[in-house]
Amino acid sequence: MEKEVPVANKIKTDLHEILDIRHLTDSTFIIQIEKKDMEFEAGQHVCVGPPNGIHTREYSIYSAENDDYIEILVKEVENGLVSPSLKKLQKGGFVIVEEPVGYFTINKDLPENQEYVFIASGTGISPFHSFVLSKPGLNYTLLHGVKYAEEAYESEIYDASRYVLCTSQENKGDYNGRVTDYLKKNPFGKDVHYYLCGNCNMIHDVYDILEEQGVGTDNIHAEVYF
Repeated sequence: MEKEVPVANKIKTDLHEILDIRHLTDSTFIIQIEKKDMEFEAGQHVCVGPPNGIHTREYSIYSAENDDYIEILVKEVENGLVSPSLKKLQKGGFVIVEEPVGYFTINKDLPENQEYVFIASGTGISPFHSFVLSKPGLNYTLLHGVKYAEEAYESEIYDASRYVLCTSQENKGDYNGRVTDYLKKNPFGKDVHYYLCGNCNMIHDVYDILEEQGVGTDNIHAEVYF
């Protein structure tokens, strides 16, 4: 989901006011914007960019379906075409937003008690944050791979018994090591539906691990960030 797209090539784009900005780390922040008449399904993404800019970037929606605003989780990328500009914006300003799209969503045909394992790296936590807020009672386990514990973005909203923070650079999470290492040691089974969101290397490695554990490709759903 890293590709910046010229605004001129997009359709159904509108300006939305910034209602709030929450800084989580030196480089990561949440932009809360007015929802207007925008409807979305948890797991979908929007293209967002600065006003009067020529580029937007795809961001999975971080907020719940029923919230009266839209939130995105942004990590500033050095020399990036969009995120440094977004970081300079303030409450009361505006961003360009395109209508929500995407198919990284929960299959409504699956049983209500279906077990899910959500596997995220870094800001790939965004769609899972929306899943959990939007769908109370969801039977999930969330594995979040980061370098440092400070990157456990607003993890207090998750059931502590269902959330596993995997920290690769320090021993301050629930598991010291990569999220892939945790999955190798703790298989969840063949009947689980796995949702993967994050960098492409993590997703490729998780696919290989799940294949070795006998999980079919129909049970694996992925959204690549970079």
